[in-house]
Amino acid sequence: MKKNIAEIISVSNEIYNKGLVSGKAGNISAKFGEVVGITPTLKSLSNLSQKDIVLVNMDGEVLTKGKPSSEVNMHLEIYKKRPDVKAIVHTHSPYATGFSFSDKRLKRLEGFGAIKKPYLSSIDYEKPGSDELAKSASEGLGDEDVLVLKNHGVICVADGLKEAMSLAVFVEETAKTQFITLMLNSVEDDD
Repeated sequence: MKKNIAEIISVSNEIYNKGLVSGKAGNISAKFGEVVGITPTLKSLSNLSQKDIVLVNMDGEVLTKGKPSSEVNMHLEIYKKRPDVKAIVHTHSPYATGFSFSDKRLKRLEGFGAIKKPYLSSIDYEKPGSDELAKSASEGLGDEDVLVLKNHGVICVADGLKEAMSLAVFVEETAKTQFITLMLNSVEDDD
């Protein structure tokens, strides 16, 4: 269990250092058996320790000290609907989140498997931490590995934390590339 908690801390630090979250935003969880380790509420992902990671069961009952992320129900609902998912990384990365606040959709680019749909799946805004968000996100994700939360951020899921983090990095780089492309295409050439 300590190894799993150490990985949550390591990935939390890494996504903070990569600029995928800032302040006290974002959350990460990993499922091991019937227990989920999740980052705490109202604490920066930049400097977590072993005692900060909160363990909960699949019913949301807290098994350790501390208060889990306000998004704990969203994580649990995803795990319940997707037995293949063992890790969730929820970011507020600037470019991808910028797309979530706009009327532009994020294209799905090659790099993480076959392209089944031209755009990343998204759901309408629901209040962070709400039961409505938990239900909408778990249903909206379907069998995809990324979900854009309108006016909020991005969820990436995988069978391991490193893979979910790599996907979050890839989504942000994709969003950055698309943003630059949109800006360049809006400038007229002086011939």
